[in-house]
Amino acid sequence: MLRPDPRLPANIRGPLSELAESLEPARHPLALFHCVQGALPDPAHWMGCILWVSDLNILAHSDGTHWVRQDTGGAI
Repeated sequence: MLRPDPRLPANIRGPLSELAESLEPARHPLALFHCVQGALPDPAHWMGCILWVSDLNILAHSDGTHWVRQDTGGAI
């Protein structure tokens, strides 16, 4: 576990402690944004992000131009 140096001033040590906690490995599943194919957000605004396409029952990621199916690699 990351811990800030105790010699740091408290006003710096507190925010660094919070940051260190946020970097800890997840201990629970990550909830994904989900939507139907017809309501997919603009992929240009979500490059590198993933979502669940519920009516297709697949994960997809944005390459900045398209939402890309994880099962076939094809654009949605």
